[in-house]
Amino acid sequence: MTTSTKSGGYLGGRIIWHSIKWIFLIAVAFFTIFPIIMAMLGSVKTNAELTTGATLLPTVWKFSNYATAWKQANFAQFTWNSLFISVIVTIGTLLVATMSAYAVDRTRFPGKKLYVALQASTMFISIGAVVLMPQFNLMVKLGLNKSLWGVIIILISSHAVIYFMLIGFFKAIPKDLDEAAYIDGCNFFTVYWRIILPLLSPALGVTALFTFRGAWNEYILPLVFTMTNPKLQTLTVGLANLRYGIGAAAEAHLMMAGACLSFLPILVVYILANKSFIQVTAGSVKG
Repeated sequence: MTTSTKSGGYLGGRIIWHSIKWIFLIAVAFFTIFPIIMAMLGSVKTNAELTTGATLLPTVWKFSNYATAWKQANFAQFTWNSLFISVIVTIGTLLVATMSAYAVDRTRFPGKKLYVALQASTMFISIGAVVLMPQFNLMVKLGLNKSLWGVIIILISSHAVIYFMLIGFFKAIPKDLDEAAYIDGCNFFTVYWRIILPLLSPALGVTALFTFRGAWNEYILPLVFTMTNPKLQTLTVGLANLRYGIGAAAEAHLMMAGACLSFLPILVVYILANKSFIQVTAGSVKG
């Protein structure tokens, strides 16, 4: 076999492989974006046209559905409530998770491996709504059941995944930096605040994105804690209330419009955190 024949076969194999790869990526992108496109198209249809599903594109583009959804669901207040919860939960989770992960990774204490193993084992136990009643009773005793702070405290305390993600990032930072900082006169907290956290900025961006998304999409906790005070409802709870209008008829087109409005903040956060994703990925490849 000649050299030209070998090179031609190699080039043909690469072309086939790249073609298969691009077809797979395009298919994944299509199935990921298709529900969003359908939701956006459904948000500007009439309710009858949406429920029948006769056409893909709306015959009449009713952008007034967004104004109706905004007014009927009181989106201004609910958006503020969701932003308040998501921002405070993100800041609180990053503070608690980074401090606990730093303490566990950088210190030695008896039973450390058992402690980490017990923490990891709890992630595989799904108790769901079983803990709602004890959590609510605890917030009642603390006097936080009639405010959003009860929801915030519970959400901050339930981010074990973020904690273990940060432990993995901490292990990638050499401990020689800590020892050098101690020689220069820094204490344990100063090393954490001035040395470690700046190095963790890409990881903090990624974990903040996951935390913000989880708090923004939370439904059960805000629903339980705001039943007696509708003004404190979040966007997810208010969006569910759009299902039925005044005449008790299902208004799916308004839900679609509300859903399109609700994922705009998440889209903005994803765009802002994109640089952190790139830095973390580049660092992992380089290492």
